[in-house]
Amino acid sequence: MVDNEFSESNNALNKLACEVLLKYNIEVENISVIQSGTIKTVWKVKAKSGMLCLKRLRHTYDKAVFSVNAQIYIRGLGGNVPQVVKTSDGQAIVKHNEQLFVLYEWLHGKPLAFSGTPELLSAIEGLASFHLYSKGYKPLPSAKISSKLGKWPSQYDSMKRRLMEWKEISKSISLPYHTTYFKQADPVISVAGQAMELLSRSNYGSIAYDASSSAVLCHQDYGKGNAVMTDKGVYVIDLDGVTFDLPVRDLRKIIGKTSQGKGQWEAAVISNILRCYTKINPLNSDEKKLLYIDMLFPHWFFGLVKNLFQNNKPLKPSEIEKTARLELSKVPLLISLLNEEGMI
Repeated sequence: MVDNEFSESNNALNKLACEVLLKYNIEVENISVIQSGTIKTVWKVKAKSGMLCLKRLRHTYDKAVFSVNAQIYIRGLGGNVPQVVKTSDGQAIVKHNEQLFVLYEWLHGKPLAFSGTPELLSAIEGLASFHLYSKGYKPLPSAKISSKLGKWPSQYDSMKRRLMEWKEISKSISLPYHTTYFKQADPVISVAGQAMELLSRSNYGSIAYDASSSAVLCHQDYGKGNAVMTDKGVYVIDLDGVTFDLPVRDLRKIIGKTSQGKGQWEAAVISNILRCYTKINPLNSDEKKLLYIDMLFPHWFFGLVKNLFQNNKPLKPSEIEKTARLELSKVPLLISLLNEEGMI
């Protein structure tokens, strides 16, 4: 059975958008659906005053208060995020039919692909600026605060324990992907332990707390489609999943995706990304160490095999082998970088 919420026709969606837009002081000339299929829906709105973007959010109201007001805060300081258009009575979020909607300015620009070096580095500069402008954000009392600050040790421990549990499960299953996982698990689990030991010896606890000068809002899903090059620079969009954390969380994900795309870890790639990022938002030695430690932890292997063990999605044994090899291949490079920072 298909959820009606996810099988709405464009006519029904446009009618819904028209009802929501009545709450704004704008004259609508045309509406078109540009993303649908889930609760998250996006409309392009042509108004007499210009182009706008209406979005139906998938979050609860308290979570939306956190992310939407973060966007308002960043924009208010001059950060490159789309402006939130408020209703006739000054509300940033519209509640309609038990659903949540936000109206934004429409960005005229080109989405950055993250694949070529020039576009990747432009996107990194946009991320650095976004992090910088997000510092000091104070959520409203009604917001459900999202924060990963101080949680890395417990997250690492949880992921390592699951990798070990899945190894025990795989021992008694003869399917090819389970057999392959069992063979690859021990070396990867060893790398996880190495990262955990390094984290315990770092200054993580002294910088990963709410009032820390290192804390920023991390995007968490910064990649293709979430950075737009405009005539005013790179704009960061889709802030629905922002969370308080150290800026290196977003950097670790970008460097990892880039390395996966290349099929290898390269010192030059890490150096170029860091050089580009730090000219806008400098990182101190402790932050760099934590970036290298977080890159060392086998996040990508965990993310892959989680699909098998938690989501029951079969994997090709070659995928498991390839990702395990890539995780192990990065160890000498990251240990060398940690040595340069005086960590080891």
